[in-house]
Parts: sequence; structure tokens; C-alpha cells
Amino acid sequence: MDPIKGRGTALNPANRFERLHFDRGDEVDPDDPLPTTELFRDATRSILAENDSPDIGFRFSLNPYRGCEHGCVYCYARPSHEYLGFSAGLDFETRIMVKADAPELLRAHLRSRRWQPQVIALSGNTDCYQPVERRLRITRRCIEVLADFLNPVGIITKSALVSRDIDVLRPLAAVGAAHVYVSITSLDPELARRMEPRASAPARRLAALRALSEAGIPVGVMTAPIVPGLNDHEIPKLLAAAAEAGARTAGWTLLRLAEPLDRLFDDWLTHHYPDRRQRVLHRIRECRDGAITDSRFGRRMRGEGAYAKQIAALFASAARQHGLDAALPRLNAGAFRRPVQAGDQLALF
Repeated sequence: MDPIKGRGTALNPANRFERLHFDRGDEVDPDDPLPTTELFRDATRSILAENDSPDIGFRFSLNPYRGCEHGCVYCYARPSHEYLGFSAGLDFETRIMVKADAPELLRAHLRSRRWQPQVIALSGNTDCYQPVERRLRITRRCIEVLADFLNPVGIITKSALVSRDIDVLRPLAAVGAAHVYVSITSLDPELARRMEPRASAPARRLAALRALSEAGIPVGVMTAPIVPGLNDHEIPKLLAAAAEAGARTAGWTLLRLAEPLDRLFDDWLTHHYPDRRQRVLHRIRECRDGAITDSRFGRRMRGEGAYAKQIAALFASAARQHGLDAALPRLNAGAFRRPVQAGDQLALF
């Protein structure tokens, strides 16, 4: 049964978006959404976003959701919610835009002769396996479409829910057309709970890494973001745990605090770590030439200066030590096919 029901005309307070009624059923799970979560239909008909940033390693991405229930305080996608008329704070976590027709739109896009088979990233913005996916299964249905076409997909998530979809990822991986990065920012369950309140606990993410690896799906770990003065000291231990769980490569990015994320993060530090606040902010500025953020390509992901170099050196050393310094195999688009469906004209030869 379709878990999105009652697709009527109820609108959000801004009278802009159709509200979708979410049937939770009787399921109880530690990653379930907040009781206050509201879902709204994202009516866009353009399903793939095209990236032209030189420091992001993919061209096309698919985001089934906008906004994210994980509630990560540092999320670089928060400011984008303001473009919708929502806040980057609580609205980002509790007012989620849902691309309910994403699988159908994706199928139509891949069937078009204009589509040249290439990697599609899930997701480029908010997490495709955020808690609401457990019931809505939009990400899963998109992967089923990609598996039908054997179109390559790269996934990044901080949710253990990705292991649910091993059965549809395995045939893609068998032709070199799937890999997964699991994002783990800390092994400290208390720090993780405070930074990422509704994301899977670190132990569950490591278990997902192991399950994917044992299923033959190439996996890596993303230690992102590194927060100077807060979780950077965990890099060696974190990479050791990821390697033991089956990760084959590792990557990292430095915390990015574009407005209004800078104020949100400062408030969070004041509330949760008042004794560390000044030190953390000082370390961040050390990595940003005295500023709280830097949007320049080539620098925004890694920072600059002596402290940023220390982080990079520590990460590189730990990655080499644990065999995580090589890239995952390049994703293969050579097996791409367009499945025959009713009404198609078959070739004579």
C-alpha cells in the first residue's frame, strides 16, 4: 500500500506546498521521524540535478527529499531550505519536501535516448536514507529503477537503513555499477547523538558497512565533517574501525559554516559544549584564514593553514596504515540497457 495517503489540497501555512499525510503504521524504530514531522509534495518534474562544482566528484545527483530529519547541526544543506520559505533550523528537520514521483520520473529520464549512461549520485544534498525513507521507500524504488537499467549509482548516507537495500544493490555491484559511502563523524555515541540526533548510532553504521562489504558491494567511509577541536582527534580510531568493518577507502571534508549555519552551530556549541566553544571556534578560524567559513573552490572542503595541514596529514597517515588510501573501483556504465516494455518495437536482428 502506498504509505503517502490523502493527497488532497491541504496546504502548509505559507499556502505554497501540498501537505502529504504520512501513515506511520505501528512501526517503532530508534530512527523514526519526530512526531512533529510534516511532509510536503515537491512538484518538480526535473529529477536529476546537474553539478558544475569542480570539487564535487559527480555530475548528476538525485535527491528524493529536501530537508532532513537527521537534524545534523552542521549540515551544509540547511541554508537551502530558506529558498523554500522555511527556516534553516527546526523547519529543515521537521518540514520535509518529498519527491513522491521520483522513481517514475527517473525511469522516464533513463528511457530517453538523450540520456547518456553515467553515474548518478544518491544524494547530493540531503540524506536519501533519512528516517522517513523507512516507510516511504522512495530511495529504494529509485535504486530498483537504476538496477533495471544497470545504470551506475554512488550512494552516501549516514543511515544504517542502506543495508535494507542490499538485494537491489547487489546486481548493480555485480557489474561494477554500485558503491556506497557511509558517513561516520564520531565513534562517541554521545557526541554523535548531540550532533546528529536522529541519524543511526555509530555502531549501527559500522554494522551497515560490514553487511554491505560482505554482500560484495564496494564500500568506503566518509569522516565528514571534521570539526576542528571536537572530533579531529578521533580520525585514527575511526578509520581503524571502518577498515575492520570492510571499508576499502576513506574520505573527509572540513566543517563548512555558511550563513545562517554559523549562528546555528555557535548556538549549539553554547548549549552542548560551552567549555569547548571558544577552542572549537578558534580552531575553525585557524583553518579558514581567520574567518568562520570559506566558499572558495579548492579550499572550502579542506581549509588551509597549519592546523588544516595537521588534520590532512593525520588523516593521510591513518588511511595508509589501514589500507584506505586507494579509491574505490571506477563505476562502470558499460552494462547499461534499456529494458523492453509493452509497446516497444523489437529489433529484427
